Amino acid sequence: MANGVNINGAQALLIDADDTLWENNIYFERAIVHFISFLNHQTYTPEKVRGILNEVERECIIKHGYGMHSFAHALVDTFERISLEPITPELHQKIVGFAHSIAEHPVEILPGVPETLQYLSQRHHLILLTKGAMAEQSGKVERSGLKEYFAAVEIVAEKDSGTYRGVVSKYGLGHGTTWMVGNSPKSDINPALAAGLNAVFVPHGNTWILEHEELAQAKQPSRLLVVERFAELEEHF
Repeated sequence: MANGVNINGAQALLIDADDTLWENNIYFERAIVHFISFLNHQTYTPEKVRGILNEVERECIIKHGYGMHSFAHALVDTFERISLEPITPELHQKIVGFAHSIAEHPVEILPGVPETLQYLSQRHHLILLTKGAMAEQSGKVERSGLKEYFAAVEIVAEKDSGTYRGVVSKYGLGHGTTWMVGNSPKSDINPALAAGLNAVFVPHGNTWILEHEELAQAKQPSRLLVVERFAELEEHF
């Protein structure tokens, strides 16, 4: 098998949602492009504005968590920080509208996901593990039509090694037979490996820049598997 990994026996698969099962970040990226175009800053380049926005987003995550509410705050805060004109109620509504437009998109399932989940759910114990705002994430889970394939759904505020240890303890999972499947090195792969679990990295071409991080090396007995597409999980599990 590719990467020398072929699994026998039932495993527990913790599976990420955004940009692993369905598209997510592309909608935020489009909103950012519209925001930067609207701002039309006379001094800062679009790249400079984006860099400032990235920093503001990090600050807003600490204060507001993840999701559209936090993103809307980041856009408004960025405008207030670098715009030469004061923000009016009309401007505020316009800027917040860039974030709210994301909610209008239907859940766009990535290729091969339903068929692969159906296959995996008949052989393994699947738990959907996603971070973000509870109402926002649970709504996407319901609209996706994929909930039936999962034994449980966990929506958490952050994905760190402590979160993974907590999930393992809650469901009585074995470290050696539990895998975290996702597209983010920062949230899905590296902290899962740090918690002593196995991981499957499924790259996505538009992973959020704040989720970028160098992929950690798996330390025995943990294992790391890298696949190109979600559907390739059938070849290994």
